[in-house]
Amino acid sequence: MKDVITITFPDGSFQRFPAGITVQEIAVLRNENDGDGVVAGKVNNRLVDLSVPLLEGGALEYVTAESEEGLSILRHSTSHIMAQAVQEVFEGAQVAIGPAIADGFYYDFDYFRPFTVDDLELVEKKMREIINEALPFIREEVDREAAIKLFQDRNEPYKVELIRDFPDEKFSLYRQGSFVDLCRGPHLPSTNSVKSFRLTGVAGAYWRGDERNRMLQRIYGTAFPDEEALNGYLQRLEEAKRRDHRRLGKELGLFSIHEEAGAGLVIYHPRGALLRTILEDFEKREHLKRGYDIVKGPQILKLELWEKSGHLDNYRENMYFTEVDNQKYGLKPMNCLAHMLIYKSSIRSYRDLPLRYFELGTVHRHEKTGVLHGLMRVREFTQDDAHIFCTPAQLKDEIKGIIQFVQEVMGLFDFSYEMELSTRPEKSIGSDEAWENATGALMSVLQENGIPFAVDEGAGAFYGPKIDIKLKDSLGRAWQCATIQCDFTLPERFDLTYVGTDGERHRPVMLHRVILGALERFMGVLIEHFGGAFPFWLAPVQMIIIPIAERHHAYADEVYQKAKMKKFRVEKDYRNEKLGFRIREAQLKKIPYMLIIGDREVDSCGIAPRTREGKDLECQNVEDFLGAIQSERKVFGEEVI
Repeated sequence: MKDVITITFPDGSFQRFPAGITVQEIAVLRNENDGDGVVAGKVNNRLVDLSVPLLEGGALEYVTAESEEGLSILRHSTSHIMAQAVQEVFEGAQVAIGPAIADGFYYDFDYFRPFTVDDLELVEKKMREIINEALPFIREEVDREAAIKLFQDRNEPYKVELIRDFPDEKFSLYRQGSFVDLCRGPHLPSTNSVKSFRLTGVAGAYWRGDERNRMLQRIYGTAFPDEEALNGYLQRLEEAKRRDHRRLGKELGLFSIHEEAGAGLVIYHPRGALLRTILEDFEKREHLKRGYDIVKGPQILKLELWEKSGHLDNYRENMYFTEVDNQKYGLKPMNCLAHMLIYKSSIRSYRDLPLRYFELGTVHRHEKTGVLHGLMRVREFTQDDAHIFCTPAQLKDEIKGIIQFVQEVMGLFDFSYEMELSTRPEKSIGSDEAWENATGALMSVLQENGIPFAVDEGAGAFYGPKIDIKLKDSLGRAWQCATIQCDFTLPERFDLTYVGTDGERHRPVMLHRVILGALERFMGVLIEHFGGAFPFWLAPVQMIIIPIAERHHAYADEVYQKAKMKKFRVEKDYRNEKLGFRIREAQLKKIPYMLIIGDREVDSCGIAPRTREGKDLECQNVEDFLGAIQSERKVFGEEVI
């Protein structure tokens, strides 16, 4: 009698099947959508191909293309189809890696010339042919030597390098037609399971993200279960292009990055520097209101300090170093060391705590060239960094206070957000007890305040676990900005103490935190979130005065001075250009108000305001208008000037 296995389903029911039955066959037998929409199975919580024979019983779930895991499988399979198409269209192209990523997939190729956007149409056409062939994705396992020989014979040196770097003795391969790839899987049943896809762009990418390696050609794409979902994504993609902070940064005169100055180094133009100053002044005011002291540390510190803190062992690859008078220094990638030295400069009592040190600290980090991206990823940036030193009894209240601070600020900018608890990474310092206490404190504050959160295992800082607050912009994209890191370890390493109620010395707890995060990244996110149309209080230029003709200039000067006296950020456009041209240009610059001045306004001592959205307001007295918009520059009840 053939062996029988017992399969348990998510609803708690179970059923017996002959051993060797596949996940797909079970789906069909149970009339689970006749297998339609099911792209993989999960057996005992392990993802498997639909074609895998089940030899032992266990828990079975179906994975559909609409689920997060199913979407990843769909996109990964589509990347394999794209790789096959590229090699068939461009003879001699070698494949590197091609994973599924957020919102899509990519594959890296080594080819004698860069791919262009025009090449994508040829690749898409070939992909459709491969999809229509309904080629099955076939999995097989081979040993190390067989895998190396196979890819050597196929002239795929990148695959050979990957195999040699992995310790495994067995490797899984996936074939569809003539194409074979090194891959863990799982994959779709066949190529015709892909219904809706699009290739979205090309870029250069260093092999393994290291600029010392060869530059490869990367093709990006995306795939969805149906055309409606794909079209919705493509529309969002087009909107994202229109909001791209690099394009808007140039058009609005905010910032630039010049290769001759250095990659990843931002140069602020007048309006961008003003925008940044507004944010900085806002931050200083809000931190002072909340009991923080403003401090400032040096840009370089002796190498011994970075060794003592653990940065040299755990963060060396991200640091820059220099030498002065035969003494080695590290350019700071973080602000915490100087803040600890400030704390240690005096004997501290429990009555002094908590101490909250805030610094708009500029730091430098060695980011690889391939990951630099406008303001979002740079090599020099400024953090709204603070370090709180408190007693263990004060810890939870301080964490709660930071979360409330973040919530208020995110609400101001109209950001939704999610929270994520990141636990101890493999590369870390400190005792198990310290990590348990720190993780427990963060988790309990989230739980006690009813804040939902995800857990990212192993993604904490090397000195402590953290809460990451990931904000969502107007297009639904997530950005990492605020973070709260709980640290019992660095106070131990730097022998930080306070005198307790018992007269004895005790160890404080240290919280590392940012609210906006890196100002550069936050500005980039703001530009894209608002599409450059900043709220009135934040706009570098709040209004522009546009006289219709030269005879109106004298009165326009009077209006300009009145606005300046009220401390509005105002400009004037007296150029000898047509009125419509100047209005259109002001709209493109996203200036909230245009004050049009002609004969009527001069005669009535008024102005004709026009909004950047194109709405004409009624002609009105200058003082009345300025008084009416006064409230638009209030934040948390106070005017931002």
